[in-house]
Amino acid sequence: MTQKEQSTTVEVDLKALEVRVEELIKACEFLKEENKSLKVNQESLVSERAALVEKTELAKNRIEAMIARLKSIET
Repeated sequence: MTQKEQSTTVEVDLKALEVRVEELIKACEFLKEENKSLKVNQESLVSERAALVEKTELAKNRIEAMIARLKSIET
């Protein structure tokens, strides 16, 4: 292989590597944004779940109190 052929091959390989690195950088940036979005969504869902657990507990306590009152009325 001549010096010129080797130089051309190296340039082609470097260009291919550069393209691949750029693709990886774009993929990394996309994944960072997606991760950020998913974390925000998770925080929202955790808050919503906590509110629903609290509402469920309040409803359970009210129902138990009503049942106790009904039982006391029966006797």
